[in-house]
Amino acid sequence: MPRYRHALPQLAGQPLLTDGGMETVLIFQEGIDLPCFASFPVLDSEEGRALLTRYLDQHLQIADGHGVGLLLESATWRASPDWVARVTGSPDPTAGINRAAIDFLAGYREQKSREATLPISGAVGPRGDGYIADSAMNADEAAEYHRTQIETLAATEADLVTAYTLNYVEEAIGVALAARGAGIPVAISLTVETDGRLPTGQPLDEAIQQVDEATGASPAYYMVNCAHPTHFAEVLDGSKPWTNRIHGLRANASTLSHAELEAMTELDDGDPDDLGRRVGSLRERLPHLSVLGGCCGTDHRHIAAIAAACFG
Repeated sequence: MPRYRHALPQLAGQPLLTDGGMETVLIFQEGIDLPCFASFPVLDSEEGRALLTRYLDQHLQIADGHGVGLLLESATWRASPDWVARVTGSPDPTAGINRAAIDFLAGYREQKSREATLPISGAVGPRGDGYIADSAMNADEAAEYHRTQIETLAATEADLVTAYTLNYVEEAIGVALAARGAGIPVAISLTVETDGRLPTGQPLDEAIQQVDEATGASPAYYMVNCAHPTHFAEVLDGSKPWTNRIHGLRANASTLSHAELEAMTELDDGDPDDLGRRVGSLRERLPHLSVLGGCCGTDHRHIAAIAAACFG
C-alpha cells in the first residue's frame, strides 16, 4: 500500500531532498549507455539494481545527516508508450516496466529504517524532447497518451506521480487530468530557458495559472527542473501569490542553455558549492520550497551542497 499518498509530507512543510541527475551520472560516471536517455533498462540486471541501490544510499546518507527525508524517484522518466517502443522494440510493455521500477523502490524503502521519510514518486517525462516543445498535443491528446503509464503507477505503491521537464502547457494539463482520473497526486515540473520562460516563450506564472484553471487546480504542487537557478531566480518573486504553488526545484549543474547542453559531448558539472548557495538563497525567499535536488549534471556532491546551504 502507498505510505504517503493521502498525506504527502512535502505539502505539510516537511523538507525532502531528491537525488541528482540519475541519467547523467549513469552515462558520464558509470559509463552506461542509456538508449534515448532511458534509465529503466538498468533495472533489468542484478548489477544494475545494485548500482542504483548504491546511488540511492549516497543520497539517503546525505538526507539522514541533515534530518530530512528523501524523495525516491523511479527510473521511469522515459517509460511512456512511445519511448518504451523505441528502446525495447515492443509496442506496449509499459505496465511491467513501471511496476518493476516502483517495486524496486518499495523494496529499497522496506530495507531502510521505517522512521525515515521516504515517499515514492513515479517519474513521468514528456512525450517528445525534454528541451524542445515538439510533440504538439492538445490537452485531451496528452491525457490519453499519458494515461497508460499513470494508471499503472497509480496501481503500485507510488505515493505520487511527478511529471518532469514538461515544456508546454497543454501537455502539463493532460498529465494533470490523467493523474486526477487515476486518483493519484501529481506534481507538475516545468522546465524553462535562460530567460525564465517555457521553451514556448510562455511566462512561468501564466503557465501555472493556465494549468490550474484547466484542471481545477488539481496538481498537488509545481516544480521547476532542468534549469540553473540563474535562469529562473528573478522570476520567483516571493511576494507574488502564484509562487506559493511551487514547492520544488531540481536544478541543473550547468549555467548553459538547453541548446548549448545538447551540443556538448562532455559533462558540465558546474560548481556544486555555488549551486548549493543559489538554491539556499531561493529557499530563504520561498520558505515553502520543500522538495530540493538536482537534475542534469548533478550528483551527490551537488545534493550535499544544497543540503548544507538549506539545512546546515
